[in-house]
Amino acid sequence: MSDDPMRVAVLGGGSFGTALASIAADNGGEVCQWLRDPELAAQINREHRNGRYLPDYAINPTVKASSNMQDVLERAELVLVAIPSNAFRDVVRQARPWLHADQILVSTTKGIQEDGFKLMSRILEEETGFIHIGVISGPNLATEIAQKQLTATVVASDDPLTRTRVQKALGCDYFRVYASNDRYGVELGGALKNIYAIAAGIAAALGMGENTRSMLMTRALAEMGRFAVDQGANPMTFLGLAGVGDLIVTCSSPLSRNYRVGHALGQGKSLDEAVEALGQVAEGVNTVRLVRDKAREDNVYMPLAEGLYQVLFEGVPAREMARMLMLGEQSSDVEFLLSREDVQQAHRRVETRNE
Repeated sequence: MSDDPMRVAVLGGGSFGTALASIAADNGGEVCQWLRDPELAAQINREHRNGRYLPDYAINPTVKASSNMQDVLERAELVLVAIPSNAFRDVVRQARPWLHADQILVSTTKGIQEDGFKLMSRILEEETGFIHIGVISGPNLATEIAQKQLTATVVASDDPLTRTRVQKALGCDYFRVYASNDRYGVELGGALKNIYAIAAGIAAALGMGENTRSMLMTRALAEMGRFAVDQGANPMTFLGLAGVGDLIVTCSSPLSRNYRVGHALGQGKSLDEAVEALGQVAEGVNTVRLVRDKAREDNVYMPLAEGLYQVLFEGVPAREMARMLMLGEQSSDVEFLLSREDVQQAHRRVETRNE
């Protein structure tokens, strides 16, 4: 591996993309960041800060921002794609003329494309045909990364070169990068936890306590594992940073965008009002609908996702939905030890004896 500075391109001018660009530059990389807005790019180059998404934090002054995608991509070895899911494919198509097959492409986006229920790394594969593709996901609040607080993440790829190069580009004394070969599981965890962050925000706004939050996060993890198995991911992945780690931080911190949306909903705001007040993309809102529909299609038991869907899109009061969930079916705790089916059969046997 060459000792020359790694050439890193970041596509996206949001908070996480900006934080990653600064990390790579802190690590000695030659970093170019693409932003759609030329005025914001000029501000980053002039003031070394992103006044729209991270206004209070300094960016490494060697990061070069540009709205010219060709300039950003042509010499890059590693390309980090930090674009919201609803624009992800369009931006990758825009970038395609300046991408080449020996580049490493890594998605940092925690969302799902509605058409075909596709995660972002799948879109990278479809649009490029490249083999060096990976994802980054974990408990990574951009504001804390910008403060250089100790943080860890996961890079997931079937390709060892991708994992190694990302670890080299981003691993430093305040940002630790762990490796996984379960790309789909890591990426799915990053998308799914956004659902439950909204639910945690609602619960907090309703005045529910620590017992409630603990129950919510634990049952959310069970739903995530159940859905992961149905989708072909390894449920053990959800015991790591991209599963329970990300779930803890997004269900506990008001810095989480999805948590803030949920908190606004719990205060009585409409979904439109909550999203408008946030002023940024909260991937979890769309993910609730997509995952709920997919779970119904595949007959996967996901009561929290179903309940949250009814709160967000069918006008059911959050407190009433919480009461209904508590009075619902009582099942097993850890389904990989005791299945729901075994508990249901035991209930039926007891009921039969009592008749």
